[in-house]
Amino acid sequence: MFTWLFERLKLPETKHIKNTENIDEVASTVLHKNIIKKKDFLYRLYLEYYGIFKENIKDIPNGLKIEIGSGGGFLKEIINDVITSDVIELPDVDKVFFAEKIPYPDESVAAFFLLDTLHHIKEPDKFLSEVNRCLKPGAKIIMIEPTNTMLSRLFFKYIHQEQFDDKTDKWVVDGEGRLGDANIAMPWIIFIRDREKFLKKYPNLEILQINKHTPFRMFLSGGLSYRQFVSSASFGFFTNIEKILSPCHNILGSFMTVVVKKSE
Repeated sequence: MFTWLFERLKLPETKHIKNTENIDEVASTVLHKNIIKKKDFLYRLYLEYYGIFKENIKDIPNGLKIEIGSGGGFLKEIINDVITSDVIELPDVDKVFFAEKIPYPDESVAAFFLLDTLHHIKEPDKFLSEVNRCLKPGAKIIMIEPTNTMLSRLFFKYIHQEQFDDKTDKWVVDGEGRLGDANIAMPWIIFIRDREKFLKKYPNLEILQINKHTPFRMFLSGGLSYRQFVSSASFGFFTNIEKILSPCHNILGSFMTVVVKKSE
């Protein structure tokens, strides 16, 4: 029943994306970019997230600003000097490389940005080692990723198409697909469940912030696959509702902002 219902709710232009091979195609990412720009509710949510990125770079040192997994996003419109990247050649993406092998010198990067990306990286431990190598003292990694709460777990585990495995003891994402293979729980595992392990492995990386937020607006937007469930004009209303609910975000939040800083 649920499969039938969600198929009916899909955007007409995404109904052909039925497996990991489809979703990993260049054409699918180009389509995602068009969807973000067309769906005002989703577009405004991206603007809000990019605003969080911009707010957190006010005190970084001079250096490169790099987005990992840019996909169909538009961060360059907000932070003009950012270098966008992905693992395949895409329109409007500056560099092609894997997050586990970053092609920049030691201590050359002032900020890394990840939006909904870390849980797709196949070997996040290697990525974090590379980030640690590339970051200048005082530089930051700023991430907005799914989190694991009472509310979000229900959606991510039983409704969302990507894998959600919060029991794994390995920092590894199985599979090879760029988007189709993921573990939505991985950011929560690394920075919350295994926080002490992270701090021990990377003693010069300090977790400045873990802030859970956005209980339901991303779901209401329909994301990149489904029809928008509410009117665009209701964005401000639901934003205010989420602000009122902010004391409960530790049990209701579906996403989290994680800010990590390299020791000076």
